[in-house]
Amino acid sequence: MIEMVIDSIRVSLMNYQRVIMLKEKIADRYLPIWIGPAEADAIAIKLQGVDVPRPLTHDLLCSIIGALGATVNSIVVTDLKNDTFYAKIALNVDGGQLEVDSRPSDALALAVRSGVPVFVEESVLEKAGIMLDKETGKPLFEEKKEANKEGEEVSEEELKRLSAFRDFIDSLDWEDFDKRNPRQ
Repeated sequence: MIEMVIDSIRVSLMNYQRVIMLKEKIADRYLPIWIGPAEADAIAIKLQGVDVPRPLTHDLLCSIIGALGATVNSIVVTDLKNDTFYAKIALNVDGGQLEVDSRPSDALALAVRSGVPVFVEESVLEKAGIMLDKETGKPLFEEKKEANKEGEEVSEEELKRLSAFRDFIDSLDWEDFDKRNPRQ
């Protein structure tokens, strides 16, 4: 597992979809994950320190977890299948650990409220991780044959499915992005 940090939330100018950019804590590899506008706003509100008059859904979830005597330990983006990301929330409950399935967007909204680390399985980063050009901020895609962590080549079918993902990333507005403001 690789520890990540939330780098930014970006918006595609073509269809206004949001993507959250996770960045490796000790390297320059990024993982873009599509998220809904409500989850993007929930994450951005917390990252920007905006106070809301009533608790949002993820604030409620944190309150419920605490009221039940549990704490959030970490979140892990565990898999990517058919262009869908999967995550787990690791909870400390009664001296033990419990993992709960989650959408990554909800897990990340919970992580920013709980101040816990975010991890991504290496296999997910191998499938969907990208490097960004330091000058332009645009993604760099290697054209070589890709392989998974076992050294096996990724199938042509999987590469075709990921091509839509890459097309979406190419449609993002990279130039006008201000990393200090995750709502852009």
